[in-house]
Amino acid sequence: MRIALYQCPPLPLDPEANLERLRQRAAEAARRGARLLVTPEMFLSGYSIGLEAVSALAQPHDGDWAGRIAAIAREQGIALLYGYPERDAGGALFNSVQLIDAGGQRLGNYRKTHLFGELDRGMFSAGDDHFPLVALEGWKLGMLICYDVEFPENVRRLALAGADAVLVPTANMEPFDFVCDVLVRARAFENQCYLAYANYCGAEGEIRYCGLSSISAPDGSLAAVCGREETLAFADLQRDLLERSRASITYLDDRRSELYGPLA
Repeated sequence: MRIALYQCPPLPLDPEANLERLRQRAAEAARRGARLLVTPEMFLSGYSIGLEAVSALAQPHDGDWAGRIAAIAREQGIALLYGYPERDAGGALFNSVQLIDAGGQRLGNYRKTHLFGELDRGMFSAGDDHFPLVALEGWKLGMLICYDVEFPENVRRLALAGADAVLVPTANMEPFDFVCDVLVRARAFENQCYLAYANYCGAEGEIRYCGLSSISAPDGSLAAVCGREETLAFADLQRDLLERSRASITYLDDRRSELYGPLA
């Protein structure tokens, strides 16, 4: 399955412009054979926008944005993973991502569980213990958001549940290039799954984003890697590579869970 990552500068506080960008990139990605497009964290609203703006913009997972993105997915014939501010039925605010398939069906919604500093904690509640694993065109996909991937337990639990790939919209900033360059690639290798990491580039207020989005393969190779500029990157998830790598690198089979009790 071919997937695309959209690395871009944020357009804060302009959901309409971001919906149009999504439509354009979805059309381009579909023309180039992609079956899934992954966008950065909080793509529809911008990330560092403050509590007042998050509260004003947030929508439920089945709200107007979801309907409009479902229409884009159907129109272009491509699945879409997008980040957005979510408001639940009780009024709580979450940093969320949602996956909608090429037929416009909502496959899964995930709320960021590990909040990054006062920037996240000043805007969002942390998500509960809900790590959905969804099926898309024969591939089992998990979802995380940015800081979540820096906790090895998060990717491991998805791998143990059977994830073939983990999709990670992110807003990683300078000076944390190490996460982009090393950590996400190690997560793919140690868990024997693909890992797609879609970051912003450019600036948002005082924040400068790293770029360096990537799709890491389970054998430690980079199926796609971006620089610092706006990019639409592509890679093919290969079933035979996944199976060969899992046969030769047996971390999941060799782990001794009885020794890890203190970690919990």
